[in-house]
Amino acid sequence: MNKTMLPQLLAVSAAVLLVGCSMIPSYERPLAPIATSYPEYGNDALANAMPGATSASSVAWQDFFSDAKLKRLIGLSLANNRDLRVAVLSIEQTRAQYQIRRADQLPTVNAAFTGSRVPAANGGGTNQYNVGLAVTAYELDFFGRVSSLKEAALNQYLATEEGRKTAQISLISAVANTYLSVLADGELLDITRQTLVTRQESTRLSKLRFDNGVTSELDYRQAESLLEAARVAYAQQQRQRALDENALTLLVGQPLVGELPTAAAQSVSLAQAQPMIDVPAGLPSELLTNRPDIRQAEQLLLASNANLGAARAAFFPRISLTVGAGSASSRLSELLKNGSWGWTMAPQLLLPIFDAGRNIAGLDSANAGRDIAIAQYEKSIQTAFREVADALATRTTLADQLQSQQAQANAEAVRFKLSDLRYQNGIASYLDLLDAQRSLFAAQLAVVQTRLAQLQSRVTLYKTLGGGWKEPVDDVPAVNAASASKP
Repeated sequence: MNKTMLPQLLAVSAAVLLVGCSMIPSYERPLAPIATSYPEYGNDALANAMPGATSASSVAWQDFFSDAKLKRLIGLSLANNRDLRVAVLSIEQTRAQYQIRRADQLPTVNAAFTGSRVPAANGGGTNQYNVGLAVTAYELDFFGRVSSLKEAALNQYLATEEGRKTAQISLISAVANTYLSVLADGELLDITRQTLVTRQESTRLSKLRFDNGVTSELDYRQAESLLEAARVAYAQQQRQRALDENALTLLVGQPLVGELPTAAAQSVSLAQAQPMIDVPAGLPSELLTNRPDIRQAEQLLLASNANLGAARAAFFPRISLTVGAGSASSRLSELLKNGSWGWTMAPQLLLPIFDAGRNIAGLDSANAGRDIAIAQYEKSIQTAFREVADALATRTTLADQLQSQQAQANAEAVRFKLSDLRYQNGIASYLDLLDAQRSLFAAQLAVVQTRLAQLQSRVTLYKTLGGGWKEPVDDVPAVNAASASKP
């Protein structure tokens, strides 16, 4: 072997070894700062720990919801909702940024043409034309700076994909809860409408008895007050239904013509609504893989870790290479014919010596960014644990509350009948009848509101456990098509 080639081979070998060098710190997932189990609420925690139960994240929303109209509304929202559309487009944007960073690892080859005129001492000059291929300032990534930036861009892209899943979960939950609110509004309107008719008749009879001197004006005014209170409640419920319908229209992203029952013809009550399946809570540790928002926070943590590697690599020499190959001639017409063919190579090595603390500040910023990402990741886990614990507590207590609320409404209905019978026979006063009527109305409204809260709590539990982002294999909405291809 020629001895003059030995230093060159050693240099090439060292370069090959350094190409695999990376300054990214080894990643260790932070410990989850939560308890190992959820608080127990009655016997609910035992049901959540059943072995072999299907987790909420594995249940597609088409299987969780049974109401056909609700499933249609959810499907329309996934296709038309603008917030979800923005989340999908954000994936495309960050994927393009990742592809830019990945392209930085490869040299960029350009076609180059230059022309210049060099003045001569006698006042004339000579022309010089060059044409060929050029690679300008291609960085040889010996210390992993470019690959670290590419890794950070990849993790940010994956984070936006998890963000899209989180947006879909929130959208499905919002559509379901708002749809249930619209059903409850219709049921409340029905109850209030019936109460209004009853109170109008009571007021008419009370006015007739007052005009004939049978009762005092006090009884008449009390009946009139209850009638106006029912009218106030009816107006409030009409307004609330209109607001809920407007909210549902915004979520679905298109007019809901024919999609909902009219306020005057409520066809489905909450009691008749098709039930949703029960999903087990599982263990808190499962949230790390079931919740897209937690996975999104972890991807952002990995991105900050990669940025730290790029900041470390900035302290090492940066080697770039400029290469050109082509033809040169003093005449443009002969550039590609009789030109002089050749090539040039100009390597450049830049070693930071004095930068006024720029690299140190960059490293400090990267370290702080990673610490922030760790705190945000841990906070996302704590928030998820709290949301599931709240949903479990709500589900358990609302079941008992609804049972008692219904029993109270039944008792108030019997009380009203007995009070009316006693009043008709002159045993009880009209005040007792009005009080029973008012209590029955309040109890009936409370039953509907409690049943609404119970159904919405099941939706909320499904959401907090990470359900709603998986789709059946043969039924993937078109909204996911833009994010199906991977870089």
